[in-house]
Amino acid sequence: MAENNRVLILGELSKGKLSAGTRELLGGGRDLSDILGGMLSLILLGDGLKAAGEESIAYGADEVYLAENPELKNYQADAYLQILETTIKNINPEILLMGQTSMGRDLAPQLAYRFKTGIAMDCVHLDVEPDPCLLRMTRPVYGCKALAVMTCKTKPQMATVRCGAMKPKEPDKSRKGKVEVIPAYIDESRARTQVLGKVEKPADGIPLEIAQVVICGGRGMGSADSFSILDELAQLLRGTVGASRPPCDAGWISSTRQIGLTGKIVRPDLYIAVALSGSSQHMAGCSDSKVIVAINKDPEANIFSLAHYGIVGDYRQILPPFIRRVRQIQESKGEKDATRA
Repeated sequence: MAENNRVLILGELSKGKLSAGTRELLGGGRDLSDILGGMLSLILLGDGLKAAGEESIAYGADEVYLAENPELKNYQADAYLQILETTIKNINPEILLMGQTSMGRDLAPQLAYRFKTGIAMDCVHLDVEPDPCLLRMTRPVYGCKALAVMTCKTKPQMATVRCGAMKPKEPDKSRKGKVEVIPAYIDESRARTQVLGKVEKPADGIPLEIAQVVICGGRGMGSADSFSILDELAQLLRGTVGASRPPCDAGWISSTRQIGLTGKIVRPDLYIAVALSGSSQHMAGCSDSKVIVAINKDPEANIFSLAHYGIVGDYRQILPPFIRRVRQIQESKGEKDATRA
């Protein structure tokens, strides 16, 4: 077994706190570290990182390295690479993980080049063989028609992981770990770009990755207008709407709503699959849902073999009375709450 079985994660922040993807990486990284018997480390770059560092320990990290510099508040590849290259050399991790985010997609190939190692991008599953320490990286191939398992003999073994592919641990504020501030000097002469400003895109409903209820429509919806009934149900259930690949390809709904190997991975408490067949590519994105309810007029649809509950029929006849009943229950509950008050 290798002497240094450290797993290092490059973390990201969202409004000063750990991003959802980073919490997931810490959960998956904790499992890998436990198998290897090594340390789980995290590095954060930015400004005012102390609270995020302590949060990282609660989510499973053993040690956290904080590179603090006001110039790092906004992501800039040349500046980040200067600090990461030096820090990674010093830490010498066996495994280096980062999210399949815009930052991860940008940094990962450049870091792999600098360390003369390989990398597997957009992984949907990771596991490890402890002796020798070999990371098994699973990612979609052939237009997401198959999954390939890859390994790398050079170090560090690197992978980017799709958001939703790993599960975060429950935070444990009693956990102890090391939080260390590291040098964050930037040679501005090596910076080839400059951030002039940031424009935030308006939120498109509840993000799929964090929604507790997802109503997903498939090819059988028939048109873009048909998705309005899913929006109505999602609002009642305080959830959000997703889609399989065909509706996204047809332009009926935004591609940011796509669920599956070529889309996003979700793990809601309730997943209602409406008029979709249940292809393996799609189910790879929702199979970890706690409860799957399928509505399809084809009794032989594959979705029924994977769903916890199935309804055979046309969604146009099934959903309207269901929506009316949900609204009645909510109105009745609201009246009772008002009476108690």
